[in-house]
Amino acid sequence: MTRFLKSPGIGIRSRLWRLLVAALLVIGAAVLSPRALADDAPAYRLGTGDKVHVTVFGEKDLTGDFDVNDQGVVALPLIGPVKIAGKTISEAEALITTAYGKDYLINPRVNVEVLNYRPFFILGEVQKPGSYPFVNGMTVVNAVALAGGYTPRANRSKTFIRRGSKPGAGEQEVSEDTVVLPGDVIRVPERFF
Repeated sequence: MTRFLKSPGIGIRSRLWRLLVAALLVIGAAVLSPRALADDAPAYRLGTGDKVHVTVFGEKDLTGDFDVNDQGVVALPLIGPVKIAGKTISEAEALITTAYGKDYLINPRVNVEVLNYRPFFILGEVQKPGSYPFVNGMTVVNAVALAGGYTPRANRSKTFIRRGSKPGAGEQEVSEDTVVLPGDVIRVPERFF
């Protein structure tokens, strides 16, 4: 028995199996990681409730933090209200750059970054339904955990999400590893049995 365990063929096979299992775990983690799932998510669109920092390079008086109001507008110095709701960050930068370049600045350079994202909402069969602050890389299962977990009556095999960026699209059924975006409404239905 001792000879069998110490034979060189078994040791090599054992090491190869361990190496194969480790490689599969690394590949599986990369495929199922929130970062990989976030790459499949659509580009983030600004909306009501977001807070942005607008930097106009070389112009300290025009740089600052601004809230996107209930009409999807930020009030910027000199140019006034600019509607950025529904725009990606790069689209908002281009819009603001054009507005400043039209009458006020020569070749302006503008950067927009999101300071605070609007919250997401979770309803239905969770312990504490309500609104929660958004965190990058969050998935549906993270959102459920934040809301205190499932209730005993929850249908864990079905979860629905209504995207805040596509309000007219309605709900779609999603899995627990689906990425949550700001403004999304997650609904965990009740099971029948």
